[in-house]
Amino acid sequence: MPIARIYQRPKNAMQSGRARTDRWVLEFEPAEAKRADPLTGWAGSGDTREQVRLGFATVEAAIAYAEKAGLAFTVQPTPTRTLKLQAYADNFR
Repeated sequence: MPIARIYQRPKNAMQSGRARTDRWVLEFEPAEAKRADPLTGWAGSGDTREQVRLGFATVEAAIAYAEKAGLAFTVQPTPTRTLKLQAYADNFR
């Protein structure tokens, strides 16, 4: 039985805004380990589920899809954002 992981997309390190961070993603856990291709040296596996990534507007929609498809799943909670408020003058203290 394939195992799916449901999580909310984190903000990219190069991203200043919060665009597309409200979406929920369902992706499958790898079924087999990656191995190096002897000819090219690229890492890969025969698991094609690893290429599938589904997006949902809400966590409820993602859970409903996983239950309807008969997938075992885990929901990773969204980490809380902490704001570090500081003034420019704090750089000179």
